[in-house]
Amino acid sequence: MFDLKHMFASMGVPAWIVVITLFLMLIFSVYVGIERILLFMKARGQSRDIADAITKPLSSGDLDGAVKLAKSPSYAASYLAAVLRAGLTEFAARPDHHGVAAARRVLERVSIQENASLRKGLNVLATVGSTAPFVGLVGTIFGIISAFTMMAATGGGDLTAISGGIAEALITTAVGIAVAIVAIWVYNYFNAVLDDISKDVDTSSRELIDWCEKEALRRAEHSAAK
Repeated sequence: MFDLKHMFASMGVPAWIVVITLFLMLIFSVYVGIERILLFMKARGQSRDIADAITKPLSSGDLDGAVKLAKSPSYAASYLAAVLRAGLTEFAARPDHHGVAAARRVLERVSIQENASLRKGLNVLATVGSTAPFVGLVGTIFGIISAFTMMAATGGGDLTAISGGIAEALITTAVGIAVAIVAIWVYNYFNAVLDDISKDVDTSSRELIDWCEKEALRRAEHSAAK
C-alpha cells in the first residue's frame, strides 16, 4: 500500500537531507516566533504601565520625578520607557527651547533604535518564508531524478519501481510549502504588531515634545515674573 509510512521509507538520503533542513528552518522560525511574542507581550505590558504611571508627575510638572520613573528597572523592557527616558533626560539637562530641540532629535534616534531592536529575528522569518519552497524544490528534483533512474533500470514506468522517487518529490515539495506558509504568516503578524507599536511610539513622542514645549514656556514665564 502506497501510504505516508511507505513514502517516508522510500525516501533516499538527498531527500532526507532536504526534509531535515526544512524542519530545522521550521524549528528556528518557531523559536523566533515564540521569543518575539514573549518579548512583545512584556514590552507592551510595561509600556502601558509606564504610560499610566508617568501621567501624574508630568501633570504636576515634576520633571525629576518623571525622569526617575522612566529610569526605573521595572520598565527595562518597555520601548515607551526608553523613549521617555531619552527625551526627558535631554530636556532636564536644559529645560528651555534648546532642550526641546535636543529632546526632539534624541526621540527620533531612540525611536529608530527601538524599532530595530524589536525587529531582531524577523529577517530570519522573511528568509525562511522566501527560500523554503526552493529548498523543497531541490528535493523535488532529486525525487524526479530518482524516479527516472529507476525507470531506466527497470526498463519501464511501473508505479512500484518509481514510487520512491515520487515519494521524495511529493514530501519535499509539501514540507517546503508548509514551512514557508508558517514563516510568512508569523512574519506578517509581527509586522502588523510592529506597525501598531511604531504608531504608539510616534504618538507618545509627539505628546512628550508638546509637554516639553509647554513646560519650557511655563518655566520661562515663571522666571520672567520674578
